[in-house]
Amino acid sequence: MGALDAVAGRVAGGATVEFRPSGSSMVPLIRSRQQVVVAPVDPSKLEVGDIVLARVAGTVYLHRVSSVDPAGKRVQISNNRGRINGWTSHHRVYGICVSVDGVTRSGAAGKTLAADSNAPS
Repeated sequence: MGALDAVAGRVAGGATVEFRPSGSSMVPLIRSRQQVVVAPVDPSKLEVGDIVLARVAGTVYLHRVSSVDPAGKRVQISNNRGRINGWTSHHRVYGICVSVDGVTRSGAAGKTLAADSNAPS
């Protein structure tokens, strides 16, 4: 089980989660260990450039949406360095990154599901 699997489970369950992912695949959008907040998302509202928490081929990533296929109800996930992880269905997209180090991500508004009663944790 990868480091993001537990986070994905919580977000899939309706929680908004704060955590500090590690790695450099999303620089400069997200640097290693910056605090991110991920909220449950309505995948039908996703656009290219959104940062999502999604499972692709068995691995959970916090990566960008690089293409959308509304008819097929799927999105393509890629890092910020040009590597494409692959296509995944809407039901495997758990959440959208709404802020990085306290700075709200433009474009995330209106894409989250109804807020839960839990404070970010």
